[in-house]
Amino acid sequence: MGEIVNLRQARKRLAREAADRQAEENRARFGRTRAERTAEEQRAHKLATVLDGAKLETPPED
Repeated sequence: MGEIVNLRQARKRLAREAADRQAEENRARFGRTRAERTAEEQRAHKLATVLDGAKLETPPED
């Protein structure tokens, strides 16, 4: 004889698995959290500021 399966539990399990797959796709699609994005933007801004401040100006050629 086959194994007895509770259909309600099987449907819930399938729904959870589908939700997990969708969540994984969304994580891959949308990536990082807001805190990670702002931290990266701040690092990039600071790096650009430091690099711009360290540039050597060349004298204009006449």
